[in-house]
Amino acid sequence: MALKNVIGIDHAVVMVKDLDKAAENYKRLGFTVSPRGTHSAHMGSGNYTIMFDPDYMELLGVLTPTEHNAPARAYLEKNGEGIERIAFTAVDSAEGAEEIRARGYPPVGPTDFERPVTMPDGTVSAAKFRTFQWPTAEAPGGVRIFACQHKTRETVWIPELMKHANGARRLKQVLMVAPEPAAEAAHLAKMIDRETRNEADGAVAVPSGGDRADFVFLTKDQLGKRYPGVSLAGLPARGGAGLVIAADVAAAEKALGVAGVNSAGGVVVPPAAGNGTMLAFVKA
Repeated sequence: MALKNVIGIDHAVVMVKDLDKAAENYKRLGFTVSPRGTHSAHMGSGNYTIMFDPDYMELLGVLTPTEHNAPARAYLEKNGEGIERIAFTAVDSAEGAEEIRARGYPPVGPTDFERPVTMPDGTVSAAKFRTFQWPTAEAPGGVRIFACQHKTRETVWIPELMKHANGARRLKQVLMVAPEPAAEAAHLAKMIDRETRNEADGAVAVPSGGDRADFVFLTKDQLGKRYPGVSLAGLPARGGAGLVIAADVAAAEKALGVAGVNSAGGVVVPPAAGNGTMLAFVKA
């Protein structure tokens, strides 16, 4: 039985060392970036969001070291910048937490939090969430997973933030490199009650649910063969490697300029130019 309260990938969290510099970099890559959000003192972090439909990316940075952000800081220390967490959409976080508990995964949370949001008309509102996490030690492919219930969608999916010069529309795949892709994919599939799917080049996909993006586990060598001519410098041997984004490829090519590499029928930003995250723009 698939999880009833978890319905596929909601957003990808890219952990960065300098939050404001990362936001400027993503603006140069043709993304519309939200105003900076600041989380609670307990969380000690801040973020910028890059909104698609029905999902998004989050650039996350530590503003003040706290106990809560210790795992994120440890990730940066060990891996450098890159995809540190993937969020699923939670219909009801309290019920979702009980669902994973029943499957042998003691949940962290649910936890309620919010951050102020400056709306396009200049007024200040709040984005409110209720999240729960699978146990921190359960990190398939080295990436933690959690689920996020949006209590105020209207302060997150703001129409003005959803139009991008690079033509980005939605997440299609989350690419995860690992020496043993099949084992990592099986681990994730068990955690979210999904089936794995073998791909022609030996990679293993795990659908995240509904019409949302798939996870694709593959070796670094397989990733290099999928995207010839794209430098994979800076990627860890095991961890989040990149995002495949459905987009208007011509718009992406124009917006990216010299940062983009034509490969695999689309245009690709190498990890070194994407804050540790490869961005592959493909036809929507």
